[in-house]
Amino acid sequence: MPILINQARKSATRVEVDPWILLSAIALASIGVVMVASSSIAVAEEMHVGPFYFLTRHVLFLMLGTAVGFASYRIDLGWLKQYSQVLILGAFVLLLLVFVPWLGVEVKGARRWIRMGVANFQSVEMVKLLLIIYLAGYFVRHQEALQQSLLGVIKPLVVTGALLGLLLAQPDFGGALLLMAISAGMIWLAGGSAKHLMGMGLIAMPIVAIAAMAEPYRVSRLLAFLDPWAKPFDEGFQLTQALIAVGRGEWFGVGLGESVQKLFYLPEAHTDFILAVIAEELGFVGILAIIALFAVFTGRAFALGIEGLRQGRCFEAYLAYGIALWFSMQAAISIGVNIGALPTKGLTLPLISSGGSSVIVSLMAVGLLLRVSASLREPRNVGPFESVATTGAAR
Repeated sequence: MPILINQARKSATRVEVDPWILLSAIALASIGVVMVASSSIAVAEEMHVGPFYFLTRHVLFLMLGTAVGFASYRIDLGWLKQYSQVLILGAFVLLLLVFVPWLGVEVKGARRWIRMGVANFQSVEMVKLLLIIYLAGYFVRHQEALQQSLLGVIKPLVVTGALLGLLLAQPDFGGALLLMAISAGMIWLAGGSAKHLMGMGLIAMPIVAIAAMAEPYRVSRLLAFLDPWAKPFDEGFQLTQALIAVGRGEWFGVGLGESVQKLFYLPEAHTDFILAVIAEELGFVGILAIIALFAVFTGRAFALGIEGLRQGRCFEAYLAYGIALWFSMQAAISIGVNIGALPTKGLTLPLISSGGSSVIVSLMAVGLLLRVSASLREPRNVGPFESVATTGAAR
């Protein structure tokens, strides 16, 4: 009898992995493997490193990211909440390390990478996740101040602003804008006053405009976005080639592997502009499939946030909200850039584009999201700061 009781208890507490998160992430990563193989062969041949160089690296990073994601799935969310204020210091350290002469790596005038021996690590990728963890912990500790006072909104924005300053010094304008958008979205979903956020936004807009106009290359990108065909072989080259790729794909594409634009016409075909190759080879239907998968992934993440607030598990809820905002916004920006709806930004398509640090940290975020989903099915242990955020839950 005791054995049967123990088995029953184990069965009752057994938690299944969230199928919506897991399967959509696997589908996106699988499409990424196929499209990195298709889009990178010509680039690898030109570099004389072998046709499958980038594919091999991408698969290795996926394997490493899967291991890291499994580790993050096993992590104690209570520990993350307790040390979220310490972890944000790691984000500052990562952004400062890129300026160390022997450690930071400069590429095309930007210092965004840390030398890691066999590969370089882009600091901003980990900073996104660390900021989300910090904000989730802050909202739990200061719910009342956040929802009722301007100071409660300003405090997390000060931390975000300090990170943005370091990003702009690299420079990484696209990463800075993404962090700003994630922070503002999380504050609003946690119950921050829309009036306070709008006021802070009005103050930030001139600063963002000045930062955008401070560098000549950003001005040229903006002008190229407004009329890419004015200088199709200069500032508008990337966008015009992407538009040609999208146009050639029409409804069903020219066929997998049959892209012409990836053959030395479209720059960064396996990273920033991989969606243009997908559009050319798989057509409008292929783009819709990508959007649908991101919608499933982020929609489920937002649903986990709502469920977390309903249960009073606020840290889990805000963590899910943050990851949902991150993936949805970055995917929307990447897609918008590829189809000419937004100015060119150096942002990858999550789980699909080639890139070591992006792939690894994205899979870490997937693991955390699976941990959140699992924790919402487990018996609740109420923390000392945790309560139901009624304002945020209503949203």
